[in-house]
Amino acid sequence: MNEKVKSGLRNVAIVGPYLSGKTTLLESLLFVTGAISRKGSIKDSNTVGDSATESRDRHMSVEISTASTEYNGIRFTFVDCPGSVEFAQETYNALIGVDAAIVVCEPITDRVLTLAPLFKFLDDWEIPHLVFVNKMDRANINVLDTLQAIKAVSSRPLVAHQYPIMQGEQLIGFIDLVSEQAYHYHPGAPADPIPFPENLKQEEHVARAEMLETLADFDDHLLEELLEDIEPPQEEILTDLKLELGADLVVPVFFGVAELDYGVRPLLEALLREAPEPETTAQRRLNIQGSAPLAQVIKTYYTPQGGKLSLVRVWRGKLTDGIVLNGVRAGGIYRLMGQQQQSVNEVGAGEIVALSRLEGIKTGDTLSTDQQSATALPKPRQLAPVYALAITPEKRNDEVKLSGAITKLLEEDCSLSWEQHGDTHEVILWGQGEIHLEVALDRLRRKYNLPMTTHLPSVPYKETIRKPTVSVHGRYKHQSGGHGQFGDVYLDIKPLPRGEGFNFKETIVGGVIPRQYIPGVEIGVREFLAHGPLGYPVVDVAVTLTNGSYHSVDSSEQAFKQAARLAMQTGISKCEPTLLEPIVRLEVTTPSECTSKVLQLLSGRRGQILGYEGISNWQGWDNVLAYLPQAEMHNFIVELRSLTLGVGCFHWEYDHLQEVPEKLAERIIASSNGNGSNGNSNK
Repeated sequence: MNEKVKSGLRNVAIVGPYLSGKTTLLESLLFVTGAISRKGSIKDSNTVGDSATESRDRHMSVEISTASTEYNGIRFTFVDCPGSVEFAQETYNALIGVDAAIVVCEPITDRVLTLAPLFKFLDDWEIPHLVFVNKMDRANINVLDTLQAIKAVSSRPLVAHQYPIMQGEQLIGFIDLVSEQAYHYHPGAPADPIPFPENLKQEEHVARAEMLETLADFDDHLLEELLEDIEPPQEEILTDLKLELGADLVVPVFFGVAELDYGVRPLLEALLREAPEPETTAQRRLNIQGSAPLAQVIKTYYTPQGGKLSLVRVWRGKLTDGIVLNGVRAGGIYRLMGQQQQSVNEVGAGEIVALSRLEGIKTGDTLSTDQQSATALPKPRQLAPVYALAITPEKRNDEVKLSGAITKLLEEDCSLSWEQHGDTHEVILWGQGEIHLEVALDRLRRKYNLPMTTHLPSVPYKETIRKPTVSVHGRYKHQSGGHGQFGDVYLDIKPLPRGEGFNFKETIVGGVIPRQYIPGVEIGVREFLAHGPLGYPVVDVAVTLTNGSYHSVDSSEQAFKQAARLAMQTGISKCEPTLLEPIVRLEVTTPSECTSKVLQLLSGRRGQILGYEGISNWQGWDNVLAYLPQAEMHNFIVELRSLTLGVGCFHWEYDHLQEVPEKLAERIIASSNGNGSNGNSNK
């Protein structure tokens, strides 16, 4: 059935939810094609994929792994992607560099919803993809129910390429719906053709008719043949499958057990025949013209031996050893096999290879020998951070190394971010979840010898006043021999509307306070407001200097600064100080079936629901808008994912300050005064 192909390359991503068996499938693909002589296992931590220490410690993928093999004269480069939603950025970055994707899932209808965000990304980027339903040796599998569940979360029509043959709870073979030939599986060997099982004739006929009808939606000639009861030739069906898959119009479905190599060879054959060639991908998706070298970085690694490696997809031209891209000379070109590197002198368009020592180049960057004429290639949006920890080096002397190490950490994983918070003065590491930050902290310790202590970030509470007071007197008089210190002020203090900040003015007349001393009064007021009576910065306050007196010898700017502080200390307590907390505006994306649970979650965390509506270009999904106190944000993503099978997500931004309920404010202030913190307790 193998038709002539234009290119000897195929780049294929292996994606899917956590625990669906992606790394096991990669191991099987490498084994049946002869790239490895013995399969590793996740349990034994000896697979080609998941070769990073952090992956093996957790028995899960935390970054993409690349491996190449040859099958029937075609070099396949497989990119094994993490399944955990916390590492989705890795997956999205990798997908823009491949020609097709294998979506691996389990035949468990209750978990199929976890495929929805992945299908959405693939279809938004028009990336051709197939589905491999793995672990078909599970109990109580209903093939039709599984297909129906997958159809419900895919915006593209599914096309069953096979019909599985089951014996009790075991997968023993399949029927190819194109040729209608039945096959029987054997461990460690290709499947043998067998006579067509008569007991499956009706089910196979229905499945094949559905496949042909779906393809006919995109091929008028095939539609005519079906209307006239003409049996279409196999070559026509295969041509339609190739065209429709390459245009991301249909999603072929395969079944198997990767651990036993069942279904892996038919999957490879389909990729060989039907997956688009690199030239087709470059032309269709990016419309790349010209001949000058053009590439894009899809992953950055920092390795203990080789330093920085940039994994790139070559879209056009050739890359040669020592090539200068974006003004930086590449140190070498390597094909990767997990953590093994094979040096090569030259690679052409369509290859995925690693380039060493591209300093200053980041994931997503477009690389060219001529930056002036090269147009930046599109790249996935950076996922917004949803989980944070405040970090401090265990050894104080390591603080000077922290900034450089975090910079490299963020180059490897662009879904991390960090900030030195202006109010709390904490270094805060942001990421996509608890495990995501654990992995980042492990890398800081292992790669850069920077062990960290962590705690919940302090909530940047503020305080303000509820009522005004006038003519608050502050006098500072100090005599210590020689010139003394004398300053005397009267201040009016009043609240401002929320968000106005701080305002200072003076109404001094008659020179009762010389002009050169007035700036000292403002400095004293500002210094006091930096730490108010409740222990937090005071905001939304107006202070007016109305009167005062001075001494011709003993007065100074410093004395008036101290007098202003004394006046503020006396006056602010009369203004009914109250605690403010930051409120964020939250946009939660959730499956519609989980919306009511999300609304309850928000209400239970003191959220104010602003409304919700369906997403116009994503059927079955809602956006929920709400205000939520920042103090309630810490574990919000954990609970949200728990309620939505891991697929719920949110975007947030600071919106305004709001008074804290009185009883809660009392607990926060007591906690802050008791432990000397800036108040990261919200209970």
